[in-house]
Amino acid sequence: MRYELSDLRLFLEIAQAGSLTAGASAVFITPSAASYRLKNLEQALGTLLFDRNPRGMELTPAGEAVLAHVRELFEGIARMQGDVSRFISGVKGHVRLVANSSSLNGFVTPTLGRFLVAYPGIDADIEERQSEDIPAAVLAREADVGIFAGPSDVQGLAVQPYAVDRLVIVAPQGHVLASQASIRLGAALDFDFVCMARSSSNYLFLRDTAQKYGRSVRARLHAHNFEAVLSLVASGVGIALVPASVLGHHAQSVQLAVIHLDEPWALRELSLAVRQDARFPGFITEFVNFLLEDPQVAVTRNPG
Repeated sequence: MRYELSDLRLFLEIAQAGSLTAGASAVFITPSAASYRLKNLEQALGTLLFDRNPRGMELTPAGEAVLAHVRELFEGIARMQGDVSRFISGVKGHVRLVANSSSLNGFVTPTLGRFLVAYPGIDADIEERQSEDIPAAVLAREADVGIFAGPSDVQGLAVQPYAVDRLVIVAPQGHVLASQASIRLGAALDFDFVCMARSSSNYLFLRDTAQKYGRSVRARLHAHNFEAVLSLVASGVGIALVPASVLGHHAQSVQLAVIHLDEPWALRELSLAVRQDARFPGFITEFVNFLLEDPQVAVTRNPG
C-alpha cells in the first residue's frame, strides 16, 4: 500500500483547519482536486477519515488515529531536513509554538524576533490558546513547544520553568481605584473594563474567573492588543486586567495607575513544555534554548 506525501500533507492541513477548502488552499490546489485526492486516500486506507457535515470536516476515530501517525511522520521529515542542513549552507526548518496571551505579548515575541533574525531559514507558526489547553496540544503534536500558566497534570511532557509574571489592574489616573495600592477582583468587577479580543486567552481567563465569583465582566469594548488596551485605559474608557510584563513604558505613565491584584492566582508562573519523547532537529532545540536563556525572561525566574 503506497501513500503520497502530498496526500498526507493535504490530510494534515484539512484536519488542522477542519475545512476542505482551507486545507486545499494551504497546499495550493483547488477544493475539487483536494476532494478527489482525499477520496483516493480514504479508498487506499479502506476507511473514512472525515465526517462531512455543515460545520466542516470532523475526524472519524480512524482519522484521529491516522492524524497521530501523520504528525509523527512529518516531524521525522523535519528532523531529517534539520540533520541534512548541517551539510549545506544555512539551516532551514519550521517551528510551531502555542502560548497564552501573557507569555506571547510579554516575553515570547521579542525573543522570537531575535531568533528568526539569527536563523533566516527558519519559519514559525505561533498560535495563542488558553493555558489549560496547551499541554494537551503539545502532547498531540499540534505544536513543538508550548508555554502556559499554572500547573498541568498531562503526562508525557518535559516541563521547565519559563518566566514569572503577575496580573495587575490598570486604571486611568483620577479613577476611583487609582489611589488604591491593591484590590480584589470582585471589587474591580463593579467597574467598566477595556478587554482584549473575545477569543484571547486573557479575556477568556477574566471572564471565566469572574464567573467563578458569580459575576460577569462589564466590557465596554474589546481591543486587538495590549498596547491598544493600555491606551484606551489611559484615555479614561475603563480599567483592565493585564500582565505586568506588557506594561513597558506605560509602567511609569502619569496617565495610568497600576494596582496590585490581591489574589493568589495573580502570580503567574509560566512553564515551557515539549514532549518527553520528542527527537527534535537541532534548530528546534536551539529555539527552546533561545526562549529559556533570554536574559529578560531568565531574570524573572531569579529576580535576586
